[in-house]
Amino acid sequence: MITNQIGKPANRVDGRAKVTGEAKYAAEFSAPDLTYGFVVSSAIAKGRIKSIDASQALQLDGVLQVFTHENRPGYIWGDKNYQDKDSPPGSPFRPLYDNEVQFSMQPIALVVADTFELARYAASLVKVEYVTQEFDTDFEANIGKAYVPEQYKSNPPPEPWGNPDEALASAAVKIETEYAHPSEHHNPMEMHASTVVWGDGGKMTIYDKVQGVQNSQQYIAKAFALPMEEVHVISPFVGGAFGSGLRPQYQLFLAVLAARELKRSVRVVLTRQQMFSFGHRPKTVQRFALGASTDGKLEAVMHDAFAETSKFEDYSENVVIWPGVLYHCDNVKVSHKLVALDVYTPLDMRAPGGATGIYALECAMDELAYKVGMDPLEFRLKNYSERDQNEDKPFSSKELRECYRQGAEKFGWNKRSKEPRSMREGHNLIGWGMAHGAWEATQKPAAAKAVLSADGKLTVSCATADIGTGTYTVMTQIAADTLGMPLEDVTFKLGDSSLPMSPLEGGSWTVSSVGSAVKAVCDKVGEKLLKLAQQMPGSPLASVTFKDIIFADGQIKLKNNPAQGVAVTDIINQGGFEGIEEDVSNEPDKGQSNYGRYAHSAVFVEVKVDEDLGTVKVTRVVSAIAGGRIMNPKTAKSQILGGVVWGIGMAMEEETVMDNNLGRFMNHDLDKYHVPVNADVHDIDVIFVEENDDIVNPIGAKGLGEIGIVSVAPAIANAVFHATGKRVRDLPITLDKAM
Repeated sequence: MITNQIGKPANRVDGRAKVTGEAKYAAEFSAPDLTYGFVVSSAIAKGRIKSIDASQALQLDGVLQVFTHENRPGYIWGDKNYQDKDSPPGSPFRPLYDNEVQFSMQPIALVVADTFELARYAASLVKVEYVTQEFDTDFEANIGKAYVPEQYKSNPPPEPWGNPDEALASAAVKIETEYAHPSEHHNPMEMHASTVVWGDGGKMTIYDKVQGVQNSQQYIAKAFALPMEEVHVISPFVGGAFGSGLRPQYQLFLAVLAARELKRSVRVVLTRQQMFSFGHRPKTVQRFALGASTDGKLEAVMHDAFAETSKFEDYSENVVIWPGVLYHCDNVKVSHKLVALDVYTPLDMRAPGGATGIYALECAMDELAYKVGMDPLEFRLKNYSERDQNEDKPFSSKELRECYRQGAEKFGWNKRSKEPRSMREGHNLIGWGMAHGAWEATQKPAAAKAVLSADGKLTVSCATADIGTGTYTVMTQIAADTLGMPLEDVTFKLGDSSLPMSPLEGGSWTVSSVGSAVKAVCDKVGEKLLKLAQQMPGSPLASVTFKDIIFADGQIKLKNNPAQGVAVTDIINQGGFEGIEEDVSNEPDKGQSNYGRYAHSAVFVEVKVDEDLGTVKVTRVVSAIAGGRIMNPKTAKSQILGGVVWGIGMAMEEETVMDNNLGRFMNHDLDKYHVPVNADVHDIDVIFVEENDDIVNPIGAKGLGEIGIVSVAPAIANAVFHATGKRVRDLPITLDKAM
């Protein structure tokens, strides 16, 4: 009997389309007379364009136009028209607005030609003269100029509690330490691209690589003063994004501009190098002053973070909320300041603020545990937090203790020797480290539509995205589960701006937000079916309520007597209906705000460090996750595996290196920007701890995209210390630092 689909390890419903090439991405949609745009990037970090000469490019047969600030059309250029749903405070970047260069590799021209190869070659013929200005990209040199952004007046970091200065002064054990984290870039497999198909009457169908089609739709409508109905954005598949697609990127604007001026379809794809020209995880420096009693009780926490932003927007993250979430301490003070540089505005990157803040916090706490003389796990249990101290609220649920227990048991933590450099295997030093983490479990407003046809097939839709996380599959499962149907009878549609409203796909809130809307609309269909069934002659459902029934095997059945039921197709057809159509707009329950809502993790790591060469291998990882109700263990495990692999890259490899003499990220390609490969990834065990939460949202899911990464890098760094006795406080942990 088909009674439930949630919790089963279902294969991806879109899997076949992806492996056969049937799935199309933004740069793979075609159109008659399609033209191609290639972006010309600035060669300087700051200054003005003195002249730009495109004459040689325009002489080539097949080159249609070179768009620059000198010939760009007179659309609405007020900066508020370029703000999108993910814009931080400030003045967003406007491509080709004027001759000012604000950051290195800024787009300064778009060459449009009949072929991509011709556009790329013609772009090399565009000659630009600059008037350079002094620029500043040196983060460390400008920490003294860090400032509190304006938005903190209305939404500040947590206020201090207790008396942290006095508590620190009187603490028996104390440390002061500093941790640094470099800039990182997203580097999804699919590069950012937009294909604008020009239609009759100037209507546009836009295929965009984005994490929110309605965000791109709104952005283009505002920027070009267009009715929303004339802008149709589609993004059925996304080849990874990790936050890079939360904001519409500049190729979208340039492609639309060219299409409107040429009255032709245009495709613009960024190069891999240009993928480094917008957005990145901001570089941070974090300072800690921590105090504890001799028995390991935390008595004072001071956490000050400094993070980079651009000079035209104030981008900030929740870097310093984590002490109040992860530990109990009666005396806490945190601060977060920004350092404005001549770079493009940073951008949300998987677990923004969490991966950064938890990395530094968990390493600093590991230092304190060693100084007290406690096992790192014992130290965390000693300072276990039963409430969200930032807002003095109970947690909606928290199974972190069970994460500790199951993770430690699976890893064999009780066999760990206490002293650094005390575990060996041949010429390798063995290190065991651990860390824990959290991530907000958020629900956003969302809408959904459901159509149940006369043949018993169900189609559910929402404008959300699937950036490779399994959204198609999980939403299909939720719909099928709610109405007791097999997966093959359910189709979920997404990635189309004409579909019901969706939040941006990010923040680990898609399942909780869109999934709750999908369940609500399917429940509404179920209620309609029950009413129709009760009107049938001799119906066994005539006097029951919605709570008295279950949906299973394509039927409505009595819960206390499943042998009694009515087929869904009979219900629809008896009334001569062609089908049932319902829609809902779903809002989070207001009662959620009375609780701290988080997913939690505990990560245990083994590293092997070559004593002579300093090379580090992450040989074993056990990640124990308390993420509420797990919709699909198979896709959920993939999410955590991906987070662990990224955590390995964050700890050991990833760093975008700024040359402050040029104001440019120098390793702006995948041959120099290192990410983990197969040889870097060894044994990874994922444990999902059972956790029931009926507060966090109607389906009890907490989201898994971010919780999988947040505590991996600190666990690795702590393991490296245990192996070597050397505390590396600035990522990545390269062999020169480990030696």
